[in-house]
This record gives sequence, structure tokens and C-alpha cells, in this order.
Amino acid sequence: MKESARYLKIVEWSEDDHCFVGQCPGIIGPCCHGDDEAQVYLELCQIVDEWIEILKSEGKSLPCPTSGRNLVAKILLEAA
Repeated sequence: MKESARYLKIVEWSEDDHCFVGQCPGIIGPCCHGDDEAQVYLELCQIVDEWIEILKSEGKSLPCPTSGRNLVAKILLEAA
């Protein structure tokens, strides 16, 4: 498993920008965009991998993982 799999990646439609925008909370904010949701996700995954390598090469610790925290259930509870 890649280390980046430990981090939630979000691609969502932006009404302001009229395109999909990708971000990875804890690693990088909004950082890529485009008309194709799948392409934005692929680009986001690459960016996250690169940021993790940069942090490691600079001897910085990685942020706490954001995936595997049952976030979907928490979001659904808040929406109810």
C-alpha cells in the first residue's frame, strides 16, 4: 500500500470555478482542477505522492492519516 493511501483525497465540483477541484486535507489544499473528475483525481494522487516525498526528503514528519476514520459515516450523521 502506498503511504498516500492513508490520506483522504477529495474531488468536488466548484460552482465558483465551474470545474472539478482536488485537495487532500492535511497534505495540501485545493491544488488541481479540470473538467474531467477522474483526471483531476489522478492528478491529485500524483501531487499527494510528490508532497509526501518532499516532506520525507526534508526530514519533516507526515501529518496524521485522514483515511480510515469512518469519515463518511460522520458526514452522513451531520447531514441527517
